Amino acid sequence: MKKIVNTGLFAAIISFCAFTFFAGNWKIKESGASVKFSGGKISGSFETLRADIQFDKNQPEQAKISATIDVNSIATGFFIKTNHAKDALGADNYPTIKFVSTSVSKDGVGYVAKGNLTMKGATKPATIHFTFDDKGSEGVFKGSFKVIPKDYGIDRSGTPDDVTIDLIVPVTKA
Repeated sequence: MKKIVNTGLFAAIISFCAFTFFAGNWKIKESGASVKFSGGKISGSFETLRADIQFDKNQPEQAKISATIDVNSIATGFFIKTNHAKDALGADNYPTIKFVSTSVSKDGVGYVAKGNLTMKGATKPATIHFTFDDKGSEGVFKGSFKVIPKDYGIDRSGTPDDVTIDLIVPVTKA
């Protein structure tokens, strides 16, 4: 009898843990995400964002976020500026920009993801303030943060002192 109770308890715990893990996994909707940047005389967007998002608004401290942007997906609206931006970001040698969270916490009405941002081969700490609009099986992450290009070895004529990155990431349950 004791074995049956222990086995049943073990099965219930495993089932609950599996549900908890599944409940917080999100994937970017096919309609895509918006990654826009602006600073000084430059503005534009990145067209390709991939992300692994494990997030539960009730337990943000257990969240894990990993996102990758294809540098060659940059668009400024003018091909010469786009080519200059690709060169400045070192697209040939460093084809991706990557963010990996080290912690996520509640902050007022939103959240804060701290982590490491890697661009052009340089990795620096980054902090992204974001909100999450949860609609059950769907949701939208909206965030913003600043980057200082010189910190990443991006220092061409016309490069602004800082660039604001704005994110809108519609997601569905994975």
